[in-house]
Amino acid sequence: MDRAFLGQGNDVTEVTRATEGDSPDAESAAWVDALSATGRQRDQAIGDLHALLLKAARFEIARRYRLVGTIRSDLADDLATQAADDALMAILRKLHSFRGESRFTTWAYKFALLEASVKVRRRAWQGREIPLEAEGWAQLPAGGVSPSDELESLELIGVVQTGIREVLTPHQRAVLVALTLNDVPIDVLAERLATTRGALYKTLHDARKKLRAHLADQGLQPQPIRGGDGHE
Repeated sequence: MDRAFLGQGNDVTEVTRATEGDSPDAESAAWVDALSATGRQRDQAIGDLHALLLKAARFEIARRYRLVGTIRSDLADDLATQAADDALMAILRKLHSFRGESRFTTWAYKFALLEASVKVRRRAWQGREIPLEAEGWAQLPAGGVSPSDELESLELIGVVQTGIREVLTPHQRAVLVALTLNDVPIDVLAERLATTRGALYKTLHDARKKLRAHLADQGLQPQPIRGGDGHE
């Protein structure tokens, strides 16, 4: 069974994690000092940082749209500005967590890239209905497997379907189906449900735990495999 249902571990890459004990290089320390200051020095540092974040966000948005199509330049600039604004606010909130594991600008760029990717995903789903029903069940058996393997997969899927219907709460069912079967981006789902990514990851974790227990009760112990996110 794919880790999309039963995987364990953390699916979120924290962009703010730093190694304790590392010391920032001189340039990075200067950034932190300036952003921690007051008055004109801080204002100048914020302006310079925003310009760097905007450049990174524009690059990421252009890269993503080259893969899927085109976007008007004014819309791309608007998305990039929003991403840079949100990245700047996140950096200022988490400035205390920077410990010099990497250069400050490298650390800061990750915020811009993350926010840009969020903005692109949200725009792609703008006006689209969030599918909360299990539309992807028919696609689960992998092509090219032997009839016996396919039958075994179908039987296992049937047990999982029963577990989703009978073991999970309506909210857990909706979150698991949206994220794992219908490929709804988690930030889009969080926005639609007026919740947070962290809350949705907790719901998904609890749903998977219940499904693993349900399968164990049925005498099934599926082996996790690597999913599309590179995790088990």
